[in-house]
Amino acid sequence: MKTIHILLNYCIATVWIMNGLYCKVLNLVPRHQEIVARIVNEDHSRMLTFIIGLSEIVMAVWIVTRIRSRLNAIIQIIVIAVMNILEFILVPDLLLWGKFNALFAFLFILLIYYNEFYIQPKTAQS
Repeated sequence: MKTIHILLNYCIATVWIMNGLYCKVLNLVPRHQEIVARIVNEDHSRMLTFIIGLSEIVMAVWIVTRIRSRLNAIIQIIVIAVMNILEFILVPDLLLWGKFNALFAFLFILLIYYNEFYIQPKTAQS
């Protein structure tokens, strides 16, 4: 179980790195900036997208460090839920899978929860 937990941590961190670095900081997926522009403000969308991307990279580093991992998992779940609810309501046409993005977000939330609150306690007992 410990190996699964560690592997899932790296997989989850990779999702944050990919979305933060490649999609937002390097702007290799311009749709992310379009989403920010439509939700917040066209004038500052690049800067805000960049800051969001940096925050996602920090999240990935935090995941890998395992410092206060339960707090980290809770914050991830809240961020993913809020972000996807906003996108679902305000910009479903810009999402990769439209409103089905919410399903993938929910599955990712379940994975984070399962990894931290189900697998992690079992690895601590071993």
